Amino acid sequence: MSSYSKRGVSAQKEDVHSATKNLDKGLYSNSFCKIFPDHIGGDANWVNLMHADGAGSKSILAYLYWKETGDISVWKGIAQDAIVMNLDDLLCVGIYDKILFSSTIDRNKNLISAEVLEVIINSTQEFFNEMKNYGINITFMGGETADVGDVVRTIAVNGTMTARWPKSKLITNEKIKANNVIIGLAAFGKSTYESEYNSGIASNGLTSARHDMLDKYYSKTYPESYDERIDESLVYSGSYRLTDKINIENKIFEVGQLLLSPTRTFAPIIKAIMESHIDKIQGLIHCSGGGQTKCLKYIPENVRIVKDNLFEPPFVFDLIQQVSKSNDYEMYQVFNMGTRLEIYVDEKDADLIIAIAESFGVAAQIIGRVEQSVKKELIIKTKNSTIIY
Repeated sequence: MSSYSKRGVSAQKEDVHSATKNLDKGLYSNSFCKIFPDHIGGDANWVNLMHADGAGSKSILAYLYWKETGDISVWKGIAQDAIVMNLDDLLCVGIYDKILFSSTIDRNKNLISAEVLEVIINSTQEFFNEMKNYGINITFMGGETADVGDVVRTIAVNGTMTARWPKSKLITNEKIKANNVIIGLAAFGKSTYESEYNSGIASNGLTSARHDMLDKYYSKTYPESYDERIDESLVYSGSYRLTDKINIENKIFEVGQLLLSPTRTFAPIIKAIMESHIDKIQGLIHCSGGGQTKCLKYIPENVRIVKDNLFEPPFVFDLIQQVSKSNDYEMYQVFNMGTRLEIYVDEKDADLIIAIAESFGVAAQIIGRVEQSVKKELIIKTKNSTIIY
């Protein structure tokens, strides 16, 4: 059993999939989000979607950083995480505009102040205002904020996105086929629509990252920040404090900055591609929960995915692997490893799509290909190993 599982979390969410196996799969079995007929408008040429996600355990990192430094602005990133984990999932079915968002915040009022709520809620609207500059219109519908200290130890920040969309502009992954190439978009660096360097960590695998990186000081000082039923050897088993400084290519970063980098959205890029080149897109995959293995859930049954040219993992993942001593198999199953969005296209169209991404300051490259296969399979080749899932 991996350390991730021993900490009470699952990269593959087996229990969730088992519990939901009898639910309606929607109109397209391979689509990244579940798509249903247009119950709202009753038009056969339109569809409805509703998607829920959130910042996950990254909010605990924000809590620790806030308590240690007093910097309340750290919660701004958590607001963005909760939004983007929804938004970039919707991007993968082609939706980038006229979206409704409702937030759900559960807090322990004894530990999370009203000022924290104010930052999260105001930052949510600020993010939508920024996206509007790129033609991505998201309406903040409010939501539920509940004081449930008996339920949550600190705070959970989640949200739901809803959209009505024409069938003719959907991406359903049914077109993914042998001889497609896979373009990867980098999760790290600094895009034209970001104000600072992004480590690429996003909002998945933070339970492992937090416990593997951080010192026992946090379990002793903030016992509310972890489940006491976890084996003590797996609780804050690292050697870092969030304010420790690390030199990366002659730039100084705090460990907290690296672990709390807000999840980058690819919405401006996907909007530009969808509005001019939708016919060239065969499929889209967001490498979120499940990391680089996420594609296995959404590709057709008769193909093999070979990823043999992924981005060199940015420093934050090297750091996590060094302190956790995790092997490549677990790292690529838990984390995005720096490559967070996959675009499936014919090889002749790759340069065009890459150029659009790079025009926004986001690195892009062909990371792999699709092959014919008798069974669904994923092969990842790193500089150290060949991994088969």
